[in-house]
Amino acid sequence: MQIQNALTVDVEDYFQVSAFANSIKQADWDRIPLRVENNTHRILDLFDEYQVKATFFTLGWVAERANKLILEIAQRGHEVACHGYSHQLVYNQSPEVFREETIRAKNILEDIIQQPVRGYRAASYSITEKSQWALDILAESGFIYDSSIFPVRHDRYGMPDTPKHPYMLKTPMGKSIIEFPLSTAKIVNYRLPIAGGGYFRLYPYWLSKMGLKQINNQQKPFIFYLHPWEIDPEQPKIEASWFSRFRHYNNLDKCESRLQKLMTDFEFTTTWDVLDTLGLVGATDEIKITS
Repeated sequence: MQIQNALTVDVEDYFQVSAFANSIKQADWDRIPLRVENNTHRILDLFDEYQVKATFFTLGWVAERANKLILEIAQRGHEVACHGYSHQLVYNQSPEVFREETIRAKNILEDIIQQPVRGYRAASYSITEKSQWALDILAESGFIYDSSIFPVRHDRYGMPDTPKHPYMLKTPMGKSIIEFPLSTAKIVNYRLPIAGGGYFRLYPYWLSKMGLKQINNQQKPFIFYLHPWEIDPEQPKIEASWFSRFRHYNNLDKCESRLQKLMTDFEFTTTWDVLDTLGLVGATDEIKITS
């Protein structure tokens, strides 16, 4: 029997990514035509074709403008989770602003789907050593699990010395929340980020498959993510640094076909179902992260 892995989608539009924050201001978002609805519908249809369920970490800003899409995600049997409200990096926010935005987004989503929203993922995995206080706010706000910690070294995110597989985390203020860290593989002595997104587009498919299979061979589930804009090679091009443009536009034309291969090669379900199968829902053993 194959291990069930978590398949996730970060529901945001192409102009909302952190790499383009200096090129497009949030105040201008409403002037730009949305592409996230059509792209997310394509993903939903693809998931139906391969008979998989997934978790959709959704921006509150998108949910306000596409509430029928969010309701459809839930009605088609997928999990709706929270991606914050405005896709701001957590460590650039004050705790007060983060709390207000997070609760606002959670309430928007719950009002639409009329179900509890149990999971959270930060914009660009921006819960780091200097923003661990956000974990306390998540626990206080009623979230059961988080998937924001990437156990790698990176210029924008990462907590490399944290656990590599799902665990019950003890927050700085002593509260409990389940953490499903973004997946990594060990290649020689290097910890390779392998969880999806830009890495999935950058690496050849065989490397992604090898790294993900390494995790399953350890009898552990992995978590995989992508964005609706990653299957949209026709999206408008934004002026930004060459590095940001490379990260964003590299191999967009290959992502959808690779995703189809992935759903053939591995078993997937929602994040919640994976955590429940692992016995972490309702668990009491905790790991405290130390800086």
